[in-house]
Amino acid sequence: MLKGKPFVKWAGGKRQIIDKLKKYVPNDFNTYYEPFVGGGALLFELSPKRAVINDSNQELMNVYECIKDAKKFEAMCRELNHHEKEHSQEYYYQIRNLDRDKKSFNKLADYKRAARTIYLNKACFNGLYRVNSKNEFNVPFGKKNKVNTYEGQNLGIICGFLNYNDIKLLSTDFEEAVQDAKKGDFIYFDPPYDSDSSTFNSYTENGFGKEEQKRLARVFKELSAKGCYVMLSNHNTKLINELYKDFNIHIIEAKRSINSDGTKRGNVKEVIITNFEKEDLDFK
Repeated sequence: MLKGKPFVKWAGGKRQIIDKLKKYVPNDFNTYYEPFVGGGALLFELSPKRAVINDSNQELMNVYECIKDAKKFEAMCRELNHHEKEHSQEYYYQIRNLDRDKKSFNKLADYKRAARTIYLNKACFNGLYRVNSKNEFNVPFGKKNKVNTYEGQNLGIICGFLNYNDIKLLSTDFEEAVQDAKKGDFIYFDPPYDSDSSTFNSYTENGFGKEEQKRLARVFKELSAKGCYVMLSNHNTKLINELYKDFNIHIIEAKRSINSDGTKRGNVKEVIITNFEKEDLDFK
């Protein structure tokens, strides 16, 4: 079976550690939940028959919606072809600044907003997605003479996956996204990471700080108590180890190429936390 792969470069993307993640995925589960779906690396790798995927980044989830809708999908690809043809530094800033006029931007067709999101992701500096306090995309130009914004076959595979399976798309708070999860469901949390110093987490205008990490740990525990399989990725920090000390903490090494601090790119220690051991799944 052909599987899709992420259509955007996303900070903390899981494609390069996908084999490490799969080691901890339960062999059988009911509905798959991914409340911080981002580029969707694990989602596409698992290709579940039933899933609820969510991201608080509304522009990103709009892309998923447009890929799922055949007419919007075609229109989005035409728009991406146009962006590739017109690509230049001046054009990049012209497209980037569309969200400065909120009234006009909110009237943009869904497929145009989706194409803008992908184009900016491919053309900006280091593939970073970052917004300011006004929710305006503010990453500088990536100095590429040419950009390839999409692979038609890959988007076609994703379109098929979203349509031929029971996949629910949401853009809400992570806690709300998992409120219907039941015993036997599998939830994978891949939030903006914690840091012992500072961290990049400006995927949305509200950020994701220490208090959010604590709220996430509470939700993790509540889902575990329900009998759900729960897995979470994060940095190997003091706070994360404290919050999840009652669960299984697996330390792995990952290579990271996106960080606002260049010294923090390269090999880093991350954790994969589960409320189950794969060989001892006795609470389904």
